[in-house]
Amino acid sequence: MRIALAFVLLAGLLSPAQAQPTTDGLQLERVVFLMRHGIRPPTRDPSLGENYARDPWPAWPVDFGLMTPRGAAGIRLLAEADRADYIRRGLLPAEGCLPAGSILAESSAKSRAIRTGEAYVAALLPGCGIAVIHPEREGPEDIMFHPLDAGPADFDGAAALSETLAAVAPQSMAVESTRWRDQIALLDRVLGCCMAAVCAANRAPSPCTLADIPSGLRGNPHDRPDLTGPLSIGSTASQTFLLEYLEGKPLSEVGWGRIDRDQIEALLAINVAKFHYENASPSVLRRAAGPLATRMAEALSADGGQRFTLLFGHDTNIADVGRLLGLAWRVPSYPAGAVPPGGALGFELLRDAEGRRFVRAFFRAQTMDQLRNQQALDPAAPGYRSYLDIPGCATPCMIENFTALVHARLASAARP
Repeated sequence: MRIALAFVLLAGLLSPAQAQPTTDGLQLERVVFLMRHGIRPPTRDPSLGENYARDPWPAWPVDFGLMTPRGAAGIRLLAEADRADYIRRGLLPAEGCLPAGSILAESSAKSRAIRTGEAYVAALLPGCGIAVIHPEREGPEDIMFHPLDAGPADFDGAAALSETLAAVAPQSMAVESTRWRDQIALLDRVLGCCMAAVCAANRAPSPCTLADIPSGLRGNPHDRPDLTGPLSIGSTASQTFLLEYLEGKPLSEVGWGRIDRDQIEALLAINVAKFHYENASPSVLRRAAGPLATRMAEALSADGGQRFTLLFGHDTNIADVGRLLGLAWRVPSYPAGAVPPGGALGFELLRDAEGRRFVRAFFRAQTMDQLRNQQALDPAAPGYRSYLDIPGCATPCMIENFTALVHARLASAARP
């Protein structure tokens, strides 16, 4: 029963939202969003560690973890489309710059996030010199985007693991390995896994395949739990193959020519499942999503003339905030709940004729092929933009109710 309940909850979390609230008579006043950085290479070499892939990984034009020039170009395409939309809706001037203080851009300390913000604001408001503020260095001071990365001593990782196991049931790892059997077999074929050292390290007979290695959840003293085994490998590998594809590499260099676009989409569902397990703990959600969710709610309700609060971070940030608020999306060509490079989870503040203010959530991204082909976004090919239901806040969602909802979700996550 607990396993069944866990998967019912997961299905509910990941089902695509259909709600498209009306905008009749509502004036757009403010936009707050959280965007994932643009295309990057893997963050380490080799991306999966030693002995999982039989062939050398392809070369990239920049160092590990940095945004590529094509990644920056893809971000500019998004910003140009957003600019046209916000001019049409009266939030941006057709020419010139906004008054001082009208736009705030902030990023994580990671270079790829900073460069994403810079590329976006330069195309959103050309020639206006909008600065992207960010911590001076990676580490403990980046508390909004990376509150757990430094392993804060006051975060109880053992309790987070216990909460996760209680939420999803220990048997779920075996269930997940069975559920993703076809994807794991595909991953074996693409990687050419596994080398003898991998088999030995996982106490599996040699030769072995990924299916011979158990998946699990490993606790960390002062961080969220980690997935281990094939599901962890599949999550990282699927992102690597996606990034190779989006970078426009020849198909012979995307998974060594052994995977196609549709198979990448199928593998990416493992990446979404990884988020499901690693942010299932209430204490993880409170610590990881709390700073950003609070920041976004405060930006929406703040006094003054600020029109844009633009936050540039990572897919984990978006997955955490989305999970906290129960938001669901599906970008075409991606599995439900996936966060593409350049994808943004955001909120609009709207005002009616009587001065009442409302919030609605949205998700915006390019499809895989729009980004791979560096396709300009226009009314004929607009990319993906969908308004999302906000569970617990009726449509239209009044700003006071939205702010109370965020506080209530964080308070609920704080309960033992």
